[in-house]
Amino acid sequence: MKTKNKNLTSLDEFIDKQYGKPGTPKREKFERGFEVFKIGFLLEEARNSRGMTQEELAAKCGTNKSYISRIENDASDIKLSTLIKIIKTGLGGELKLVLK
Repeated sequence: MKTKNKNLTSLDEFIDKQYGKPGTPKREKFERGFEVFKIGFLLEEARNSRGMTQEELAAKCGTNKSYISRIENDASDIKLSTLIKIIKTGLGGELKLVLK
């Protein structure tokens, strides 16, 4: 018979405790930051799966390695037009957005 550990919390409970409930300023800031992180992670994952370096990707889409690095490490905001160019021209992919 399994017993539940009463010290465990769900991820949602943890985020609520650390950043407040959805809609609060601190929570909104956290969620925006997480979205930026996800974009950088997805680009890095796509680049790596194609066996490309940051320099190679940058050259294909007309930017520089440091810009690609900043995007992948979520330290840079990125314009939608630039994101599309990196995905289409640099990675040979397509961007699909979902609004919820």
